Amino acid sequence: MTHARPLDLDTVQKLRKIAVGVALLALMALSVVSQSIGGVDGRWHEAVESIGLAAIALSIVGRAWCTLYIGGRKKAEIVDRGPYSISRNPLYVFSFIGAFGIGAQSGSLTIAVAFVAAAMLVFHVTVGRQEDFLLRAFGADYARYVARTPRFWPRFSLWRDTDELTIRPSLFLLTIRDGLVFLLAIPLFELIDAGQAQHWLGVAIHLP
Repeated sequence: MTHARPLDLDTVQKLRKIAVGVALLALMALSVVSQSIGGVDGRWHEAVESIGLAAIALSIVGRAWCTLYIGGRKKAEIVDRGPYSISRNPLYVFSFIGAFGIGAQSGSLTIAVAFVAAAMLVFHVTVGRQEDFLLRAFGADYARYVARTPRFWPRFSLWRDTDELTIRPSLFLLTIRDGLVFLLAIPLFELIDAGQAQHWLGVAIHLP
């Protein structure tokens, strides 16, 4: 009997990107045919958009901060300092915040929460694959790290830091670039709002 070969970390990352893309397209389709309560110029719509913009900014900064610590070392060593001392996947946590911010540009909290739920579902599956790889690579040391550190939501009492960091500028800048892509949600949803306001796009449902 043959056993399936475990996926390597690079393959898992590629599959994650594909899954994120599919989920994003589906949610954008929902956004096109829905509208927040009160219309595109209402106070609710504007307030949710503003909260979303703050979430996107926090996500960009937070993801860059995490990259200062991880810096491409995930396959070479167990990083357990800074944000990685309180969460095993802090970069993904900030990605969840960014997903909320993207969805919130629709002016609907329902759409924003749907974006977060989709991101959590995709990352839950891929993180499990990543953890299998890291457990095979680092054995008992990684098992102890898993036992003491939450998978996602941080436990701040565990905070530990380091006096020095070795930074890989190319990866840091890559993370900044990827984060800035979140900002494309702003003009994209503005186009959807304009299309709905001009009745170029039909609205099938109003969501809070």
